Amino acid sequence: MTSRFNALKADAHWQAVWEERRTFAADAASTKPRAYVLEMFPYPSGKIHMGHVRNYTMGDVLARYRRMTGHEVLHPMGWDAFGMPAENAAMEKGVHPGNWTRQNIATMKAQLKRLGFALDWTRELATCEPDYYGHEQALFLDLFAGGLVYRKESSVNWDPVDMTVLANEQVIDGRGWRSGAVVEKRKLNQWFLKITDFADELLDGLSSLDQWPDKVRLMQENWIGRSKGLTFRFDPVAPLTAPIEVYSTRPDTIFGASFVAIAADHPVAREVAARDTNAATFIERCKAGGTTAAELDTQEKLGFDTGYTVAHPFDAAWTLPVYIANFVLMEYGTGAVMGVPAHDQRDLDLARKYGLDVTRVVAEGDQTDAVFEGDTAYTGPGAIVNSRFLDGMDVEQAKAAVIARAEGEGWGKGSTVFRLRDWGVSRQRYWGTPIPIIHCDACGAVPVPKDQLPVVLPDDVSFAIPGNPLDRHPTWKYVPCPTCSGEAVRETDTLDTFVDSSWYFIRFASQPKDRPFDRAEAEKWLPVAQYIGGVEHAILHLLYARFWTRALKHIGQLDIAEPFAGLFTQGMVTHETYKSAEGLWLGPDDVEGGIEVSTGQPVTVGRVEKMSKSKKNTIDPEPIVDQYGADAVRWFMLSDSPPERDLPWSEAGIDGAWRFVQRLWRLVGSEDDAGEGENIALRKLSHRTTAGVAEAIEGLQFNKAVALLYTLANAVEKAAPSPDRRDAVATLLRLASPMVPHLAEEAWAASGQSGLVANAPWPTVDPAMLVDDEVTIAIQVNGKLRDTLMFAKGAPREEVEAAALASDKIARTLDGKPPRKVIVVPDRLVNIVA
Repeated sequence: MTSRFNALKADAHWQAVWEERRTFAADAASTKPRAYVLEMFPYPSGKIHMGHVRNYTMGDVLARYRRMTGHEVLHPMGWDAFGMPAENAAMEKGVHPGNWTRQNIATMKAQLKRLGFALDWTRELATCEPDYYGHEQALFLDLFAGGLVYRKESSVNWDPVDMTVLANEQVIDGRGWRSGAVVEKRKLNQWFLKITDFADELLDGLSSLDQWPDKVRLMQENWIGRSKGLTFRFDPVAPLTAPIEVYSTRPDTIFGASFVAIAADHPVAREVAARDTNAATFIERCKAGGTTAAELDTQEKLGFDTGYTVAHPFDAAWTLPVYIANFVLMEYGTGAVMGVPAHDQRDLDLARKYGLDVTRVVAEGDQTDAVFEGDTAYTGPGAIVNSRFLDGMDVEQAKAAVIARAEGEGWGKGSTVFRLRDWGVSRQRYWGTPIPIIHCDACGAVPVPKDQLPVVLPDDVSFAIPGNPLDRHPTWKYVPCPTCSGEAVRETDTLDTFVDSSWYFIRFASQPKDRPFDRAEAEKWLPVAQYIGGVEHAILHLLYARFWTRALKHIGQLDIAEPFAGLFTQGMVTHETYKSAEGLWLGPDDVEGGIEVSTGQPVTVGRVEKMSKSKKNTIDPEPIVDQYGADAVRWFMLSDSPPERDLPWSEAGIDGAWRFVQRLWRLVGSEDDAGEGENIALRKLSHRTTAGVAEAIEGLQFNKAVALLYTLANAVEKAAPSPDRRDAVATLLRLASPMVPHLAEEAWAASGQSGLVANAPWPTVDPAMLVDDEVTIAIQVNGKLRDTLMFAKGAPREEVEAAALASDKIARTLDGKPPRKVIVVPDRLVNIVA
């Protein structure tokens, strides 16, 4: 073996060998126990980044380890390839979204291959290809036939410049994220999936996901938002003619109500706007606001007094004003809420702005005054006060009492509601899966016959005009009705890209040409044993994937409820940020020693933050791999930080990883002389390291595995040649192979081993080697530590006492005086009382 590991040569050679031999292709016919390891597939934006490298390295270590422990491993890769960035590129660069996307896929695939990931490329898929989205269209029609799809008019965020619907997350401060135009609320016919039919299942199912992070389960629980409360009515006071129905999770606070707030598109609001131009103007202003929970909480709370009043359910003489409010949405609950300012922050903000009553009805300690002071609502527990017959009850008792009275008197009903809303999947965009529906004036919405799938996107589209090119295509959308053969038009909306990622893991498991998947084959792999990805996907993607799997079970296509048995959310890769003297963002390559290279001016060093293109604090993996090789990059990604925490990128860190790779190579090459004799301590450490690294990888504690390998490498380096040292080196090589696979293969071959180390078994552990048969016992004099001695475990008291008294250190401390007492605690300590 050469004295220096040639990383680039070894990387290229072994990657070619793995590909030629199809080493990592999953065998569907295998009788081995199965392990499905999956990282969230990437969007093909153009280049991989360090976040990708960290994510996929973690999954790769686990996949390789599972192979070595006798599993048939499915570890696939594909591309989440539809979406707005491709359309933006089309508009800005004059390229076709498909060409842009496929070029990016080719680039990123080559970059991933250079890192040596043990991926089954034979199952590669891209969601933008008809052989994927055609099957997605078939599944959509199956859900349609199963009663889980419907179309209705719905309020949406409309960007008047880009002429498209925006998701709530794409509305920033009331403006479109790309165009900057003020977003409008519009009513459009939209397609929905009935995710709310599964709300209870999705919520209750979280309790079974004990291999998911608690924070992710809590985020999903809050998003689904099951709450028990009271649906009830406020009776009208003339001239209002109809009652206003509200839903409240806090009926216990009903005596603190000082107003009723309705949404801008509530029927009563529309009635007021029809006769009052000021109301109409206010409603238009409301439509420009956001609809996310965060925006509703942070925006200024505005109201418009309709002039109407309603009667309090417990006191007809007590009337409350009705306000149109910009923080109430028609899509949530009944589109109307009971305003209790003292105990809800949004209600309090409105009440303070318009001088409405604020009455305390839940006591915080001894604060029972009816008049509530301050600008922070009290939302904690306490006793009910200022509430007539409820006084003295706790919150839960009062809730039950109000619900009982409402039901008994016929003006309300206890009910359970969810924050979750049905999933609106219509998008007015070109680069997505065409919704397979044909609209006929005579027959209505007609499914595209399955033998006409896929409905393929036309290539001859133009982005010169804002809006959806499908809607103005001269030929594509005009088709005969499948039912009556009359003139009809295709649905020109495409599916939300979250649909694409809601079932790709099933298609990875089974890929027949004539249907989305084979149930029996898919169920052999599912659920995914370990799913790895960023916590930013903790709510929508994971929730939609859980729904889709349940929906397929509901219509009899799959007998799997939860798609991902285990979930791990890795931390971000971070880097310092830099700004020039002019306040512009600078990249790491633009800065040297605190100075901007091009100008010589000092730069401002900012916080260490997640790598992002906007702040230019990204590190391109390619030149790092060119300089250090894939194994050093992989080792650094695993070694410096617990995987669930952020990893600060540092030149010193990657340089240290490269030095360890070279050191490991030298250790492996130092075994020409096997030596003689035994090294029991090294043999034990080798077995303990094998068990410890296995436990760490199983627990996704990769930094702990790395630390154990460092310890074993140090011990091997110090040990004299012996058969035990030779065996320890061989063990070290196999234990490190999931982390540094190219070096491991090169060393495996150079040491004369047959086959690939990727196919070698994990080293066996002798349980006897894990048992400590020696203990270190502390020797104290008058409670102070004076010496430590090694003994066989369970050594007799007399032997331990004699050895302790014979110690030179103890003899010097006692100075010839006999001890008054000797206390022996077996296998732990000896305390000599002088």
